[in-house]
Amino acid sequence: MEDILRPIYQERASQLNTLGVLMVQKKQKLSHITDSFDVILLVLVKEAEQPLFIKHYTYHDKKAAMHIITEAKLQEWLLLGTNRKIFEWLHEAKIIFDRNEYVAELKTELREFPFNGRKIKMGLEFAKLIRRYVDGKALFEGHQFLDAYNYVVHSLHHLARLAVLENGLHPELTVWNQVKQIEPEIFKLYEELVYSEETLEKRLELLFLASEFMIHSRTTIGTNHFLEILSRKEVWQFNEIMNEEELTPYSVDLAVLLEYMIEKHLVDVVNIETKGQGVFHRGYRLSKKLS
Repeated sequence: MEDILRPIYQERASQLNTLGVLMVQKKQKLSHITDSFDVILLVLVKEAEQPLFIKHYTYHDKKAAMHIITEAKLQEWLLLGTNRKIFEWLHEAKIIFDRNEYVAELKTELREFPFNGRKIKMGLEFAKLIRRYVDGKALFEGHQFLDAYNYVVHSLHHLARLAVLENGLHPELTVWNQVKQIEPEIFKLYEELVYSEETLEKRLELLFLASEFMIHSRTTIGTNHFLEILSRKEVWQFNEIMNEEELTPYSVDLAVLLEYMIEKHLVDVVNIETKGQGVFHRGYRLSKKLS
């Protein structure tokens, strides 16, 4: 089918805005890699009106999809992990066109996974883990066991992804297969939650206890990036943290993560006077124990 698609991707490659063109072909029995399509064309562009534009094509009994992705959208996916399939696509793809070795350098960077990139991703994964754990525990204490179970499954998934990142790897779609190899104790927790013959309440109770220990042991690496940014200024108000460019990816989990760090004495609360008597603005700063 590559011959059929050649005029389409050659037209894109001729445009100065195009950084690279990649092709992912379906592997036998693994159509999930290409979302059931025979071919995925990835066209990476410097900028566009839409950050993601998708076209579908058909030829006889074959079908293909072309994804035109801006550099900014691609970097967002790689940082936030909001499109996990992109890692697999970039890994499996054949490079059709590469302007100034943009794609080659991108693949090298993903393979080497610089520590700073890992540190940010670990922070975001830790924030999601704390959010799921806290919400799940609240549901458990309210005897909402089925809802709590759902949150615990998600929290274990974030814990697994965090462990993979800690080991210098990108979490893949088959994250539990990775974790089974590198962090078998986390995999065992997941198995106990899913397959144990204990009552759901008992399973959850044991999982919360075990998870608490595992979260505690990863607090330093999980909060490193956030605390590093916080140390740049003496006192922050919440809105300032929320709008700090390097911390905006934490947005939905920010309040819960901040309260967790206060509880663990990593962040101190500072009272800032207001015009109202006895009413204070709540400020935040790096704990004096850390500074």
